[in-house]
Amino acid sequence: MTWRPVDCHAHSTHSDGALSVAEVVARADELRTRPSITDHISRDAPTTVDSPDAVARYLDDLERFDVLRGGEFCWHDALWYELPPETVRRFTHRVGSLHSIRLANDTLFRVFHRDLPDGLTAAAYMEAHVSSLEQLAVEMPVDVFAHPTLVSPSLRERDPHELWSEAHEERIVRALHTAGIAFEISNRYRPHERLVRRAAELGVRLSLGSDGHSRQQVADVAWPLALARSLGVRDEELYDPTRHGSRTGAFDE
Repeated sequence: MTWRPVDCHAHSTHSDGALSVAEVVARADELRTRPSITDHISRDAPTTVDSPDAVARYLDDLERFDVLRGGEFCWHDALWYELPPETVRRFTHRVGSLHSIRLANDTLFRVFHRDLPDGLTAAAYMEAHVSSLEQLAVEMPVDVFAHPTLVSPSLRERDPHELWSEAHEERIVRALHTAGIAFEISNRYRPHERLVRRAAELGVRLSLGSDGHSRQQVADVAWPLALARSLGVRDEELYDPTRHGSRTGAFDE
């Protein structure tokens, strides 16, 4: 069978995606990509999947299709912790996200807010981002860390080589490596090459993710795949839950 890249992170109308599950599958087939549905599962995200019962219904629907069954869980929301083991095993993989980070004063800051709180410097924000990721890696039994370079909009136009210190990059990749969590090369929030190279050189598994919400975005992993290949990562090494397993237990004997 010809190898196809896996899009481990795409959204459907179960959350804030524009396409139905069937339409995501069809679009992935057009792009010769293996699809997953990885909708938001949270009480603090635009989604219908916001309770344990809703998660079970979501998985019921996904099992009707030839599609990998994922979910994108917010670290700061406790729903991921409340799912019973029999529900967790129905996921082929789970993705963890920092949609909010914990600041030094112990408050949460939502990363989609355009302006930083008064007095919060970019350096202090990045320290909070990295510290929150280190906590996520210890606490969450996920397979993939989504869009590692997702930061507040006010910081996204900065030179990433200046925004991201090499010490912070080292801490991120070590936390993921220790936890056995894959680093998502996101097509939506594209990471800079230095960070991805650092992850690959340490032995962190890389994952492809469109984070697609629209028809144009879903299953488009051409840029992440090209970056991985440019770093010498073999196609077969990219995260595929059917090949590499999942912390959900879905593929355990």
